[in-house]
Amino acid sequence: MAELDRDDQAFVARLRQGDEAAFAALIDRHHGALRRLARTFVSSDAAADEVVQDTWVAVLDGLSTFEERSSLKTWIFRILVNRARTKGVREARTVPMSSMGSDDEDAPEPVVDAARFDGRGMWSAPPQRWESDTPSKLLLRKELVGELERAIAQLPERQRSVVVMRDALGWSSEEVCSVLELNETNQRVLLHRARSRLRAMLENYKAGR
Repeated sequence: MAELDRDDQAFVARLRQGDEAAFAALIDRHHGALRRLARTFVSSDAAADEVVQDTWVAVLDGLSTFEERSSLKTWIFRILVNRARTKGVREARTVPMSSMGSDDEDAPEPVVDAARFDGRGMWSAPPQRWESDTPSKLLLRKELVGELERAIAQLPERQRSVVVMRDALGWSSEEVCSVLELNETNQRVLLHRARSRLRAMLENYKAGR
């Protein structure tokens, strides 16, 4: 786990001294990403805004006890994830069980739908080239932004969070593991499954146009 570097230490010192400019800079640096990540746990933009607001309050309240065993960024986003998960659980309790699907993220699943192969095990519907169509690049295409956002929203929670952090926010696998408290293998599996599901959803979308 990475500890604070000198720049972070100096920045934390300014925050602890009540430097308003430092706190404003911190908000500018992370607010958008916090809101995006919060949205992967809760059902509405309003709920995400509430979680982010609670996170900033907790950051201010917790600066005096921040032990500096991780980067400032990691600490802030862990606070966000904990609050967003709690909010998401509370929301889920209001949803009738009959309307909830089964989303066992740990269950084995094929990378490609078996229906894509013929009786000889050959492709009946070959996949489109994906190397140039990663989720992060598709986000830049205006005509697919809405569809990709809807596809991401349909992913199970942990897959959704991992793929947003890796492909939308551009985080490293180490950062994702640290904030979500995953080991590298789990992070890699969740990201692979998320990307596979998104690829399939977007292929279906393109085929239907």
